[in-house]
Amino acid sequence: MSSSSSSAPAAAVATSTRLILVHGTGHGGWCWYKVATLLRAAGHRVDAPDLAACGADARRLSDAPTFEDYTRPLLDALRALPDGERAVLVGHSFGGMSVALAAEEFPDKVAAAVFLTAFMPDCAGPRTRVIEQVPVSDWMDSVVDEEHVPPSVFLGPDFVRRKLYQLTSEEDYTLCQSLARVSSYYVADQQQRPPFSAARYGAVTKVYVIAKQDQAMVEEYQRQMIAGIPVAEVREMADADHMAMLSAPEELAGHLADIANNYT
Repeated sequence: MSSSSSSAPAAAVATSTRLILVHGTGHGGWCWYKVATLLRAAGHRVDAPDLAACGADARRLSDAPTFEDYTRPLLDALRALPDGERAVLVGHSFGGMSVALAAEEFPDKVAAAVFLTAFMPDCAGPRTRVIEQVPVSDWMDSVVDEEHVPPSVFLGPDFVRRKLYQLTSEEDYTLCQSLARVSSYYVADQQQRPPFSAARYGAVTKVYVIAKQDQAMVEEYQRQMIAGIPVAEVREMADADHMAMLSAPEELAGHLADIANNYT
């Protein structure tokens, strides 16, 4: 199923499902501020946690040496859900990997896993294959330190503006440059783990939201990942760049509200 647009957020159903919005590399829960506000105004319950050493989290990257350490704020949020309650997880960009890990660890607590122009691993190959195959040939002014533990990456301001934020406002780009942090893709650490399992992560309902103007994770690659694992639904955002939550927040909030209501 595919849809190309969505209106303002639908009001939450009576027993609304919690949405947990998961940011990508170098970002924090702050990047969801527009979408979270819209969804809450429509009556949805929304969390946008900072993963370890991200956003306002006080830890340094060296304090989160493994991918599980990095993702633990999300895992803890799911672990804390009351018995019988499930959440819709929304992973953006590298946040898709954290959503996949959460679905693997707590499949019974995930109503749906939404991948917003995000890495969506399959169950057939290494967890990191989708990261290693991403067709970004020029990281421009980004800085990588392979000797750091874990290996670190800082997305350069020119790369961010031209590849991630090209349709996003100057104000939101300025916000990003004020709050961006060094992060990691945890490739070596994740390579040591077996593929995500078909019985756990593979069995969770998945929805993919394509950002058609993404200059980093281009549409062709998003569709390649969709072809690699069954998804319940594919939605398209025609005028969204990589930062769809900032460049097209009303449309994205509409999609997420629909998904939250449909998969409870």
